[in-house]
Amino acid sequence: MSAVPAPVSHASPWRSALAVFVPLLAAIGWFYRDTALAMADVWWRSETFAHCLLVPPIVLWLVWRQRAVLAALAPRPQPWLLLPMLAVAAFWLLSELVAVNAATQFAFVATLVLAVPAVFGWPVARTIFFPLMFAFFAVPFGEFALPWMMEWTADFVVGALQMTGVPVYREGQNFVVPSGTWSVIDECSGIRYLMASFMVGSLFAYLSYSSWRRRAAFMAVSIAVPIVANWLRAYLIVMLAHLSGNKLAVGVDHILYGWVFFGVIILAMFFIGSRWSQAPAPARVPAADEALAAAPPARRVALAAVAVAVVALLPHGVLAMLERAEGDAPAARLALPETLGAWHAAGTDVPDWSPDYDDASARARRAYAGPAGRVGVLLDYYRGEDDSLKVVSTHRLLVGMRDPAWSVPQHETRSVELDGRRVALRRSEIHARVSLSGSAERRLVVWRLYWIDGRFIGGDVEAKIAGALARLAGHGNEGATLLLYADVDDADAAIEAFLREQHGALGSLLQRTHDSR
Repeated sequence: MSAVPAPVSHASPWRSALAVFVPLLAAIGWFYRDTALAMADVWWRSETFAHCLLVPPIVLWLVWRQRAVLAALAPRPQPWLLLPMLAVAAFWLLSELVAVNAATQFAFVATLVLAVPAVFGWPVARTIFFPLMFAFFAVPFGEFALPWMMEWTADFVVGALQMTGVPVYREGQNFVVPSGTWSVIDECSGIRYLMASFMVGSLFAYLSYSSWRRRAAFMAVSIAVPIVANWLRAYLIVMLAHLSGNKLAVGVDHILYGWVFFGVIILAMFFIGSRWSQAPAPARVPAADEALAAAPPARRVALAAVAVAVVALLPHGVLAMLERAEGDAPAARLALPETLGAWHAAGTDVPDWSPDYDDASARARRAYAGPAGRVGVLLDYYRGEDDSLKVVSTHRLLVGMRDPAWSVPQHETRSVELDGRRVALRRSEIHARVSLSGSAERRLVVWRLYWIDGRFIGGDVEAKIAGALARLAGHGNEGATLLLYADVDDADAAIEAFLREQHGALGSLLQRTHDSR
């Protein structure tokens, strides 16, 4: 009688692996709870990212669909993946130091994703590659594209109106037709359509096609279609209102018609895409007995999980030490002098304008008159950055989307030389809102700079990096925003002259505020 080999238990390696992996996920979730809760808060309160609520259950469902293949694989930890996890942890720390929410959230999701191959190995990660990548849709991301999408929408609508014989006058994102005035604001940009379409389109491509080329093509279509559809939607709404004497497509109808149109377009996209659907490729289930028999000891999997947890915890330890060293800073105090060199207080602000925010630790504002003209100065000082108090924030607008007096500004980059170095700053131009009676022909030019760790900086990214490095160097968690504005014909020349002559005095003023902590 020949000997019968003992059967291999298929569940044993996975049971022990999951017994350590589930607590690992819970530990990572606890370490990054503030980041995770910030994501969930955006899902809940923002219509643009409400679709993100569906991402976690969809990921779990997609992984469950692969359970037969996964059951035949053996967990094989990959310790070398701790190196990219360290890089992600460092990225999270730098982003957290200057409160870049989207970056911290991407790092959090990347930590969860990398934990899978680090503990279970590449064969497992390859099997559920799409679900792991799909998890990044949980990050509420994409609002940076708002200005471009608003401008593209306004360009298309105005061009289409002119082509169809409707006279139109445009200033910035505002335009006037004979029946009324219109503005392209954030809700008209189409960003919510784009993000929802891309997520659903990616899922549809994964489930409908087995070819990665077809999947990539359909995902590209799911990006292009909502952008063009939003242009058509905006144009049709204006035309409906114009032709009906503003009885249709205004108020609630405006939103309702937009969603109905978008829904029809997306359903048509899926219907056409389904004509090229492919049968799912047969799952390649490995020889389970051989794979599981060669499974590494459970202790190795447990050690890999512990190492991942340590890496995930490291940036939080560094952050805690920095916060203890910074301590509680006193309230910031800031005041602009009556005189700056040849520039003297003008008594009143240049125009009747204020930015659409007032969230600084301290604010100082004054208008100056000098040889080159009149320039307004607005200094905002931020001490103790967090999610609600940031030197650099995309939500800090010069003009509100529904401001009754000023239009949404147009932005460009302008370079100026300060102390022998070139500073690329943001220049914005704001116009008075147009009306049926014509334009008020009034404009405001605004230059924006940041002051971080003793020097003026122009770009958002550069300012964020400088702020993170300043905190790591122990130079404090603070900075300032400088707005210079003028409404004269030679506004740029006046602002540049004031900045060249007085940036040193303004820097010294901000340094004294910094040193008062």
